[in-house]
Amino acid sequence: MKKVGLFFGSFNPIHIGHLILANYILENSDMDELWFVVSPQNPFKDKKSLLKDHNRLDMVQLAVKNYPKMRASNVEFSLPKPSYTIDTLTYLHEKYPDHSFSLIMGEDNLGSLHKWKNSELLIKNHHIIVYPRVFDGEKKDSEYLDHENISLIKAPVIELSATEIRNMIKAGKNVRPMLPPEVFDYLDGSSLYKS
Repeated sequence: MKKVGLFFGSFNPIHIGHLILANYILENSDMDELWFVVSPQNPFKDKKSLLKDHNRLDMVQLAVKNYPKMRASNVEFSLPKPSYTIDTLTYLHEKYPDHSFSLIMGEDNLGSLHKWKNSELLIKNHHIIVYPRVFDGEKKDSEYLDHENISLIKAPVIELSATEIRNMIKAGKNVRPMLPPEVFDYLDGSSLYKS
């Protein structure tokens, strides 16, 4: 069985925080690969600020090209919208029966996991790796923290947000240190995020 971690996100844009976290998980687990699953539409997010799917996928492909154990996945592009994690996992299990998939999520998502489609089934049938996040408000303990399928990891906490990066680009500020070099070059010569 090939062990694959699935890191879902809009990656709008992918930044060094995503790569640091992905690399930490790969180096501190028995995972064979980590896939960045580019989500076309998160049911909980506003779609107005989202770049086109192919732009975000291009940036992820550029960001991971020098990491042999990481890959970009557009699996959700062909699935019904909005994308639900449980549906994507079901599809992937059918398409790759020789793969074992783990879900990677931030600790902040654990508190709202009960709102996800078929959340009980998701937790029962899939291993979930939870990385620490900085909380804006009060930290709420999740009912799932002690579940046997949930593993908390002590990955570095990266206080970097794609929203902040987009706002800086729009304001004409330098974001070079926050992005993989290939992603910076991709955005630098374009009008993306500038209006």
